[in-house]
Amino acid sequence: MRKQIRVEGRGSRNFRPLSGFFFVSALLFSLGHVAAQEPKPGPPRSVTVPAIKESKLNTGLTVAVIERKSVPTVSVQLVSRNGANVENRTKAGLANLTAYLLTKGTKTRSATQIAEEIEFLGASIYSFGGWQNSNAGVSAMTDKFEAAMAIFADAVLNPAFSEDELKLARSQSLDELTYNLTQPGFLAGYVASRYSYGEHPSGGTPASIESITRADVEGFYNDNFRPSESVLLFVGDITVEKAMATATKYFGGWRKQGRGYGSAAGTTGLAEGAKPIVKRVLVIDLPNSGQASVNFVKPILGVGRASRDFSPALVANSLLGGGYSSRLNQEIRIKRGLSYGASSFYQWRTSKSNFRASTQTKNESAAEVAELMIAEIKRLADSVPSDEELGPRKSVLTGGFGRNLETTDGVANALANIYTYGLPTTEMNTYMPSINAVKNTDVRIFASRHLNNGDLIIVGDYSVFREDLAKRFRDHSIQVIKADELDIESETLRKASVP
Repeated sequence: MRKQIRVEGRGSRNFRPLSGFFFVSALLFSLGHVAAQEPKPGPPRSVTVPAIKESKLNTGLTVAVIERKSVPTVSVQLVSRNGANVENRTKAGLANLTAYLLTKGTKTRSATQIAEEIEFLGASIYSFGGWQNSNAGVSAMTDKFEAAMAIFADAVLNPAFSEDELKLARSQSLDELTYNLTQPGFLAGYVASRYSYGEHPSGGTPASIESITRADVEGFYNDNFRPSESVLLFVGDITVEKAMATATKYFGGWRKQGRGYGSAAGTTGLAEGAKPIVKRVLVIDLPNSGQASVNFVKPILGVGRASRDFSPALVANSLLGGGYSSRLNQEIRIKRGLSYGASSFYQWRTSKSNFRASTQTKNESAAEVAELMIAEIKRLADSVPSDEELGPRKSVLTGGFGRNLETTDGVANALANIYTYGLPTTEMNTYMPSINAVKNTDVRIFASRHLNNGDLIIVGDYSVFREDLAKRFRDHSIQVIKADELDIESETLRKASVP
């Protein structure tokens, strides 16, 4: 409950609060003084991660362990290196649905029993599918770990994939997707997955989700959850010997022949030369939408998670849209008040990345915000940032990385990321030095090579910003698709009945 603070005159009958004018003046002076005294970032701090100790079972399952005795908890993850990247586009969402159903019933436990037994232990269990992996995990206190591990192993190795649970999951996914497709920000990313990135929505489409059967789920599980294509991670209050004994006990009998994972991994490509920032302009017309979503999207070929350009890419993004003090947020929100926030980020793949800068604004200001966004990307590519600006943006990255490693779940997630992308196990200890080593010129070079020739995608009420957009982007042809005529499965993105 928030405390109420009263200011009293300490016995003086004549005590009166400051008048409005003097109070505001004093407040403005105070704020100005604080701004003038804004502290500078401290020196970079190092984070040392305990050694990753790796072994293999004779089944081919990799077991990785990080011992952290400071807190009596253990986090376990099973990471399969197959996700939406290996599913058929007509079955988009299959990887995510399959992983989700792992914890929704086994051959001996119902979904309710799993939930109740985990809750009784004070533990947590989860499963989900990503683009390049499928994950399942459990976290428990050390003294409850053995019991939690038995439930977890049962869920991962003996899923029932019951028709009732599949029907429920499919219905929930469709309901969620139907709602999300009315939201400008989600709809922009949904369209970009096909139009710009050349992929498909990993969460599925209405048609693909509706088509998924129990046979599809079982088939995906049998084809893609294999010991030689998976990693079992242990992080926390556990020894290597205990972890190996546990892995052998619960997963030693898991035998499936491997096929080689990630058969549909990202596309490779060469660094791009100087080109206009915007290649295409696409508007998804969503009449009567409360706001418009403005996005610059671009697949960056050849710059994947293991690329030498990974660190310059992160620093460039931190500068452009990676937080409250980033350029996009400063320009669009703080200076002009045109949005509650503007940001940018990557979706990493093995050998490419999907870049997106995004914000939401009033329909009336959509074209103006689009112009501001493109101008900031161009400025990043055309000029070298100062040390005063770049230093804090590096600190945002290194500070966030350090905080994420303060919990066993955070370390487990970082470790899962390393194995998903086939990175060296020293990656966690080299991350911070590599970020701090990025030079000012590296940022400009990365942006000038890669943050161009992208797509401007705006989702909103086109009737409101049509004229302003045509004026500000007069050198571009503007493609318009009505939201109710959109078909993500079509090559034209339009339903077959639409000319």
